[in-house]
Amino acid sequence: MDVSLGAQLPRTAARLRSGAPLKIVAIGSSSTVGLWVLRSAATYPEVMRRELSRLRSNATIDVINSGRVGDTIPNNIARFERDVFAHTPDLVIWQLGTNDVAWGGRPDQGLKRNVVEGVRALKAGSADVVLMDLQYAPQVLASAGYSTMEDIIIDVAKQERVGLFSRFALMRNSVSAGVAQSALVTWDGLHNTADGYDCIGRALARAISTSAR
Repeated sequence: MDVSLGAQLPRTAARLRSGAPLKIVAIGSSSTVGLWVLRSAATYPEVMRRELSRLRSNATIDVINSGRVGDTIPNNIARFERDVFAHTPDLVIWQLGTNDVAWGGRPDQGLKRNVVEGVRALKAGSADVVLMDLQYAPQVLASAGYSTMEDIIIDVAKQERVGLFSRFALMRNSVSAGVAQSALVTWDGLHNTADGYDCIGRALARAISTSAR
């Protein structure tokens, strides 16, 4: 299933065209860490790296996984200096928002301002930016604030002209097409299975490759 990021990735495109090494930092919470999978090779950032290397066989791609279990948007931003900028990335994938709603949080305009400030900080470092939204999972869908959080991420991506990888739409469309939700979401009703992470990583790699032409 092809997913459009809705924005160009000029720095990424230049690195891929020239054959220069491409450095990607994935920042986020437990679904970036790859909670419940036993091997780092099964995490979405590592699946993405392998698939992007397959699609762009002349490229040298380095992916740094800066996920941390339990992080919220303010927690992510507080780590940017150490866990993103210190690596001088060409592309940042920011997976955000799940922990801000899954445990009863209600996103508001203040949180939206945080997201805007975070995106602007990432852009100021000259990296391309892709936002990854919430997972389509029972615990997310049961939260009062998930649709507001989705709207915030979509609005900020458009306003700031950065990429948006809709994990939510990808998973929802897969379930609508007949994939069992239990094939994508683990026993906890929130995190992805190994197959779920694999689906997300490969789709994101294809979207990056297409947007970086």
